[in-house]
Order: sequence, then C-alpha cells, then structure tokens
Amino acid sequence: MRLVLATTNSGKIDEIKRLYKEFEVVAFTELLDIGEIVENGKTFAQNAMIKANAVYSALEDKRAIVLSDDSGISVDVLDGAPGIYSARYARVGADDQENLQKLIDELKIANATSSLAHYTAAISIVSHNCSYTMHGWMHGRVIDEVMGDRGFGYDPIFIPNGYNKTLGELDDEVKQSISHRSKALKIAKSVLSTIKNH
Repeated sequence: MRLVLATTNSGKIDEIKRLYKEFEVVAFTELLDIGEIVENGKTFAQNAMIKANAVYSALEDKRAIVLSDDSGISVDVLDGAPGIYSARYARVGADDQENLQKLIDELKIANATSSLAHYTAAISIVSHNCSYTMHGWMHGRVIDEVMGDRGFGYDPIFIPNGYNKTLGELDDEVKQSISHRSKALKIAKSVLSTIKNH
C-alpha cells in the first residue's frame, strides 16, 4: 500500500520510514508540486488535517493514503510557546538552528535555565473514504544550552522524563521508543491496517 507523506521535513520522513517498513512510503514532493500549504489552523490536529487534505486532493491516485504530521514543543515558562509555531518560531522559513536559538534566547529573557515542556504530535490520515487524527505526547524539560547533535528540531535542548540526557544525546532507538511522534504513529499503524483490509 502506498503511503504519501504530507511533509517536506527529512527528519520526519526518515523516522516514519523506519517505523513503517511494510508500506511503500513516499514524500508528496516526489509526486506533486503544489507549492506551500498554508497551515492556518489553531491546533496541531487542525494543521495536520489541512496538510493531509491538501495533498490528497492534489493526488491523481485516489487509492493512495496520505499521512501528515503536525508537531511541536510547548514550554511552560513561555506560556506554551512556541506550540503550533515551532517550525517557524524564529521567522517564516527559519531552519532548525534558528528556531532552537530563538527558544534558548527566550528562556534567557525569562531568566530560566530550564523549564517543564512537552512535545505534541498530531498524525492525520486521509483516504478515499475516511479521515482520522491521533495524538502522541512526550513530557520532560528544556534547558538553555545545546547538548548532543542527534535528532532534529529542538531535540538537543529537550530532556525527556526519566532521562538525564537530551534527545540530541540519546540513541535513535531510545528516542523512537519514547517520542511523541512514534506514539502517535503506532496508533496510526493500527488505523492503517484497518483501512488496508477494507
């Protein structure tokens, strides 16, 4: 079964391919050129569904299933920021390094060397006859210095509960077992199996 990913984030694509080896996983950019998808939802779930619907509508092969992810980090001392703006926290079009530095700067402005924080992942699935959204979370804290060079996004400053290392320092296998996205993707996999058998 072909699973089209409504994302251009290479880190997310690699993670999903690792978890979904039994599917033919392709990024939508390999099939379509639909320009930028405007994510104007107010929640992770709304933005994930906007992306999934946009890609599915543009696909010629309506037998394909589209999977999208909208995820980000929410920091308590920053009143939940960056939240749904995690991918564009520093500015529209910002890269991971710029967003990471902006969060560190905001922590310093708040006179905080660390703060409770959590990651949220919303996974949306759209096919010819159904649409679903499911969530996963990972709780921990952020610190104001970069530790490790693994992962992507805010991983080098996030320490998950139960660990004393950042996601940037932990092995991929460990991260995959506890991450917000892998939790949501495991639920999504059971949904995909149901769709596949109907």
